Amino acid sequence: MKRALPLFALGAAILVAGCGNDGGNTPNIAIGPPASTTQGVSQLIFDAYGIGSDSYNTYQEGFGAALDGVQDGNIDVSIGILGLPSGSIENLQAASGDVRMLSLSDEAIEYLEANSDYSRFIIPSDSYEFLNEDVQTITAYAVLVGNTNTISEELGYELARLMVEHAEENTHSQSAFMTLENALNGADHMPIHPGAKRYYEEQGLTVDNPVAELGEIEEKREFILGTGSQGGTYYPLGGEMATIWNRYLDNANFTNIETGASIENLVSIRDNNMDLGMTVHAPARDAVEGRGEFDGGSVGNVAFIGHIYPEVIQIVTREASGIDSLEDIGQ
Repeated sequence: MKRALPLFALGAAILVAGCGNDGGNTPNIAIGPPASTTQGVSQLIFDAYGIGSDSYNTYQEGFGAALDGVQDGNIDVSIGILGLPSGSIENLQAASGDVRMLSLSDEAIEYLEANSDYSRFIIPSDSYEFLNEDVQTITAYAVLVGNTNTISEELGYELARLMVEHAEENTHSQSAFMTLENALNGADHMPIHPGAKRYYEEQGLTVDNPVAELGEIEEKREFILGTGSQGGTYYPLGGEMATIWNRYLDNANFTNIETGASIENLVSIRDNNMDLGMTVHAPARDAVEGRGEFDGGSVGNVAFIGHIYPEVIQIVTREASGIDSLEDIGQ
């Protein structure tokens, strides 16, 4: 059985490598914000390559700040989880003109598949203008989860329906993955919101997930959607999702907020400080089952509402870094 990723906010990770702002051989690596899935997948990647903590300097930066640091030369390596293609990577290429994307080795992917819920993924060469060949990496799924103490059955139904039926109104590139065909990706072993289950079954899908039990829900108008950092994918995509919900739901108002992503969103839902959250499916499963960061304290009030997009781990470096593969770190 695969061991689920520890809880930190993963749907694609970016690794950007360089030669170190101190002029030495120890790279500065941004491993993602505190309590994020990115930090967990970063450690798994390091473990897969045998990279010890003394081989790099750690920076806990959000995606936007990390890539700004890479552009400025203050950060050498930035690990993040983003969609494909990533606007942040495209912006880095536009600014630097020398972006290179690295592949994970077969051995590393085998390790990651055996020790997490990530799976092998090929980034096609036409995903970015600077790619000359396909890139081998891994992927997970970004999903929307809801608080069973605040999201009623009818609201859960409408949220799922609007995600699918009005996805074409969402201008973010990742909205192309919000289809009925993909709707249950990442739902494995997760309790599903009864409203979402009803919608999907009406559309002809087979839903085998256990149905989440709703709490005593009080009527409310204001709802909070937890996303991620402004430099990542969650925040702008979540803003578009909230806009669409606000457009079609007369008696509810949704506000997307910037967060540390997956783990912070799951914890906030657990503590009833958030109504909806975007998260990678692996930490969401950990939250439900009380594993990883949630060891000894499962989250009992979280339910799957729908798939958002695949999150691909993308490994990027600049030509000037002198790093051709992850084996170069710590050598």
